[in-house]
This record gives sequence, C-alpha cells and structure tokens, in this order.
Amino acid sequence: MPAPLQGASALSHADIQSVSPALARFGQEDIVEALWQRPQLSRRDRALVTVAILVARNQTMDLDHYLNVALDGGVTPRELSEAVTHLAFYAGWSNATAAVAVAKDVFASRGIGADQLPAASPELRPVNEQAEASRQASVEGLLGAATPGLDQFTTDPLFRDVWLRPDLSLRDRSLVTITSLMANGQVAQLSAHLNRALDNGLKKEEAGEVVSQIAFYAGWPNAFSAGPVVAEVFKSRPD
Repeated sequence: MPAPLQGASALSHADIQSVSPALARFGQEDIVEALWQRPQLSRRDRALVTVAILVARNQTMDLDHYLNVALDGGVTPRELSEAVTHLAFYAGWSNATAAVAVAKDVFASRGIGADQLPAASPELRPVNEQAEASRQASVEGLLGAATPGLDQFTTDPLFRDVWLRPDLSLRDRSLVTITSLMANGQVAQLSAHLNRALDNGLKKEEAGEVVSQIAFYAGWPNAFSAGPVVAEVFKSRPD
C-alpha cells in the first residue's frame, strides 16, 4: 500500500504557515486529508495526474516532491519518462525539458539508471489503421491545406510514433493528455480526447475525478472550464 501523502508541497507545513496560516490549513485539511483520500482515483493515478498538471503548466517548484510521490505510489520510472515525452507534444517542448531538469536529480538520487528507462526507438504497438484513417480525415477536414506541416507532424511523429510507444499504456497516455488539456484550459480538443480516453479504458468516475484534482493544482477556473465538457461527453455515452 502506498505511503500516505506527507504534505501538499515541497515546502514544509511550517514554512507555508510562516507566510499564510490559512494556506497551510487548506493544504493539510483539503488536499492531504481530503482530496488525496478520495477513492475515485487510485493513489498511483492521482500522483501521475498531479505530475502531468505540474509539467503541463511548467510549475517546477513542487515537481520533485510529486515525482517522488509518484514513484512511491507505483508509477514506474519508465512511465514517468514516457509521460514527460508525451507531454512535450501536448504542453510544449520547453515544459518537458524544464521537467527533465528536475526529474534527472530525482532519478539520480534514487539510483534510476538507463536500464530502467524506455528505449529511444522501441518496437511500437501496431497501428489501428481504421482509427488512424478516421483521425487523419478529421484533421484534414479541420485544417484543409492551411498547415501541411502540422498535418504531417500530427501523423508522424505524434500518432504513428508517440502514441504507439509501449512503455506507457494507451489508457495512461489518454489520462495525461486530458489532464494537460484541462490544466491549461485548452478545452477545444478535450471532448475528442476524453472519448478516446474512455475508449482506452479510463472509467467515467476516474475522468470526473481528474477535474477535482485540476481544481486544486491548476485552479478552479480551469476545472470549471473542463467540467461542462466532461459532463457533455458522459451524457453522450451509454453507461
């Protein structure tokens, strides 16, 4: 069983209390003792979601803390490595490299070496050609001939390489993708990616709980931007 969350930040409770006693109280009562105890997301998934939020928003202050929480909670080094790579495409290259600058020290302190990381070019999962053809047609309908470079790079490397890498499950790739979109208030693509997430095995209650995690780690406005989209997707799908 994963160890309980010891604090809501890399800063100590006393340090936070020295500036804002209320913030220290909310962190302990509402994040540590309430949010992280909710059963709708496993401790492992909640940690992965939190890391994804911090990477997507380039919030590196607490990233070392939550990388350790993730590793202690059952997220493997391979999975964290792949999550950072995946988020480079959904939250930006510089956000991913900023995360690498933090993660390399966490990995070094825990003795995580190259043998525990994914290969640069592993054998990929097979392509679902029917789904890929549908996706390409959707992109072409959306973009037309306006941005051929975006069309090309969306096909390869994003969907014919990144999404097919084997060291992060399709379900977890979807999980970090919808987390990134919610965390940055980018809801235009959320419906499509949430449907993909549910098709990839994410449960409705898990997806709904991501919104709660977003509220605390990315702010209530982003959570309330995502919430109605999530509600509409749920209504459109049978139980």
